[in-house]
Amino acid sequence: MVTVVVVDDSAFMRKAIATMLEKDPGIKVVATARNGEEGLELIRRHQPDVVTLDIEMPKMDGLTALRHIMMEMPRPVLMISSLTTEGAEATLKAMELGAVDFIPKQLSRVSLDIIKIEEDLRNKIRSVAGRKLRPMTPRVAQAPAHGAAPATRSTAIRPKSGQRRDVVAIGVSTGGPPAVQKVLSALPADFPAGILIAQHMPAAFTGPFAKRLDGVSKLTVKEAENGEPFRPGTVYISPGGKHLRIAQKISRIELVVSEEPREALYKPSANELMASVGEGVGRRALGAVLTGMGSDGMEGVKVLKARGGRALAQSDATCVVYGMPKAIVDAGLADEIVDIDDMAGALVEGLYI
Repeated sequence: MVTVVVVDDSAFMRKAIATMLEKDPGIKVVATARNGEEGLELIRRHQPDVVTLDIEMPKMDGLTALRHIMMEMPRPVLMISSLTTEGAEATLKAMELGAVDFIPKQLSRVSLDIIKIEEDLRNKIRSVAGRKLRPMTPRVAQAPAHGAAPATRSTAIRPKSGQRRDVVAIGVSTGGPPAVQKVLSALPADFPAGILIAQHMPAAFTGPFAKRLDGVSKLTVKEAENGEPFRPGTVYISPGGKHLRIAQKISRIELVVSEEPREALYKPSANELMASVGEGVGRRALGAVLTGMGSDGMEGVKVLKARGGRALAQSDATCVVYGMPKAIVDAGLADEIVDIDDMAGALVEGLYI
């Protein structure tokens, strides 16, 4: 039985979330709280497997409560997020502080998407319930012992010799924003390839996500635009609700941003991105599948690999949810399984054919 504490200042939201969750006989809401202070008390008392946490609350807001949870009693926390720019920025900050994912605050009973939202909510709760999180503690830099191997792989670019992969595609979902931020912030300024990212995220979130990443990366990070040229040293985030693909022209690569195929389960779809990159540039393609539920990306990686590309998968131990990477590992498509702290170095190494 997965136990949950729901923290929200709205009585309607508390009731709606509890009702949705308890349609699954394997999930039990053990308590609900009206603010962060009350939530912390109930979390200490019930020790739930998962917490859902609103951001805007009286007495103690969600970000403050989250800091206390992650320092004192770390466990998977899903943020309840409004689909606004302000909501996106607060949610991305929450994920930086340790929240594993978010739930859009579109829980009106008149919403046509209510069934999908309910399914997503229960799936996320079940998927993150088993993950063990470590307490947040101040990190103290320590000098490595004499002769010890470096903690992470080198991201130094070697002088060019022969052909190099120059198009990187990343597919990622649950737990993705902190993982992507960790990878991009570690890449060197002279990273010679362009990067395309399909992160499962609402349309209101991808612009703020790109802006946040641009502030921590030595590379240029932006939301992708249809028809713009693909450039090395630039990271393109697929807009939420649309797919990102590439079109190989005579003298350059252009980005294609489109709602088609509309029937795709995820928009953006990692499958669409990976397949497009594989078909477009063949062995010049490097794919990486990071943390996320489900198997999005596997079919696309099949195409990428068939055309001579290389594929990396994030390790189980460092994923919030080991779903998408597991799918390509189980299918025998991963050339290497990589801890997230080593992923930037693995991307640099993967450029060399």
